[in-house]
Amino acid sequence: MKIFLATAELDQVAWAAGNGLVDGVLTSPQALHGAGAVTDPRGLIQDLCRAVRGPVIASVESMGADEMYRDGRELARLSDQVMVEVPLVDDGVGTIGRLSADGVRVAASLVFSPAQALLAAKVGASMVTCLVAQLGADGRHAVSVIEELRAVLDIAGMECDVLAAEATDASEFATMIRAGADGVAVTPDVLRSLLIHPLTDRGLDRWLGSLSRLPKGRLTNG
Repeated sequence: MKIFLATAELDQVAWAAGNGLVDGVLTSPQALHGAGAVTDPRGLIQDLCRAVRGPVIASVESMGADEMYRDGRELARLSDQVMVEVPLVDDGVGTIGRLSADGVRVAASLVFSPAQALLAAKVGASMVTCLVAQLGADGRHAVSVIEELRAVLDIAGMECDVLAAEATDASEFATMIRAGADGVAVTPDVLRSLLIHPLTDRGLDRWLGSLSRLPKGRLTNG
């Protein structure tokens, strides 16, 4: 199971990747431009690729089959680590197929049903991304949807990962893993929150208290 950091903030990615906490990055046009890539995000995408060893998912920014394909090819040229994200819409289906035929790894986005996941994999997507927050807002049970996506792809024998994006807290993070997601995307704030637990804080307080009562000295090797 892989963890993706949902951000385009280079310092956050460097911290998470440097500590071995994440396997890849999930960006968006909004995140890239919000991180300072106002005119051309390509340089920032390359910096993100250098900061993390795994995939950097970057979305096309155009509509229309030819325009999506052009964007996807340009993104793929930036680095072998780039996985091009294409929305699963009418024009996007052909784009996924064309890019995949060119050897470009593609993540199909806006996938919310097993049928969509199956069709995306059938035309060549290496990954489908499901926005779990949107499922909840629409009154759907995210766990059931992720379970169904994974089950249908397995039954069909499709080699396609399921990415649950974006888990909002530790409970949802664990739930997505149990549901069978191959990867979970979290924001930097949520990632840091995964390190926190009330019992850990209490244990730290006790540990520090016990250390304070020990005789002052220095640890030596003999």
